[in-house]
Amino acid sequence: MSAPILELTDLQTHFPVHSGFFRRRPAGTVKAVDGVTLSLGRGEVLGLVGESGCGKSTLARTILQLVPTTGGTVILEGKNLTTAATAGLRAARRDLQMVFQDPFASLNPRLTVFAALAEPLRVHRVCPAGDVPARVAELMTLVGLSPAAAQKYPHEFSGGQRQRIAIARALALRPKVIIADEPVSALDVSIQAQILNLLASLVRSMGLSLVFIAHDLAVVKHISDRIAVMYLGKIVELGPAAAVIEHPLHPYTRALVSAIPVPDPDTERTRQRLVLPGDPPSPINPPPGCAFHPRCPFVQEKCKLAIPPLTPADVSREVACVRLGEI
Repeated sequence: MSAPILELTDLQTHFPVHSGFFRRRPAGTVKAVDGVTLSLGRGEVLGLVGESGCGKSTLARTILQLVPTTGGTVILEGKNLTTAATAGLRAARRDLQMVFQDPFASLNPRLTVFAALAEPLRVHRVCPAGDVPARVAELMTLVGLSPAAAQKYPHEFSGGQRQRIAIARALALRPKVIIADEPVSALDVSIQAQILNLLASLVRSMGLSLVFIAHDLAVVKHISDRIAVMYLGKIVELGPAAAVIEHPLHPYTRALVSAIPVPDPDTERTRQRLVLPGDPPSPINPPPGCAFHPRCPFVQEKCKLAIPPLTPADVSREVACVRLGEI
């Protein structure tokens, strides 16, 4: 196999918390990302799933170095982004782009679509000034929009069209890796399918590598080659998409999979749901041992004693559970 295009090693992103109004005192640390090790192959789609607040979006922003890294490394084609100087990081971002969840917030309302798509081309000087209009028209066509619409403003488009524009902007520099942070969660189901199919088509036609972040496992299964399941800042299960969905090993993954609706009404009525009690614990004060043990239906005393590392379950699966041999 070829070397991964993107590698994360023990990546950590912690935020200090302070108390007091006049005299601010340290009150703890939010461990939003806490020791994530992942790799992304060339042309691969890696799905990242988990509940809201588990650290998915913070992980995405840490990869792009939009938030500071507390520890660990982000390696893009052999370049360490966590120690790169400003000029090196700017150059690396040509190969690493992001599609944000809300295109209305990520697109400048004062700029026309043409200006928004032309801006990265001019900043990074990827083509002569005279070729910019043709390149913008090519990007609009690539995402299924009319080039004539480039003179409009973001508010003149629907939500799905704005997300297509955000994807076009991410593609402007011809990147090698795109991180899509819940790009379909705010869209109607029919529009979600269109955006998913567009992303899948772009991955195949352009040879992109994609990190697709979502909280809907059914959506992630549709587009991903592998799935990483995240809980309270850590990866708890990693493996091929079909295997993770059809035969989940970690109890948290089992609960997520059991929440996927089944289109057959008879099956939906009779199947057993694995409902987790309570809410995820605070990332400021996580429980000892396995962070999932307060909600785990299979908890044992040993679960409270040590943090389980991500351990190979077979040739293609990794699971962070002290009960791995009993699963």
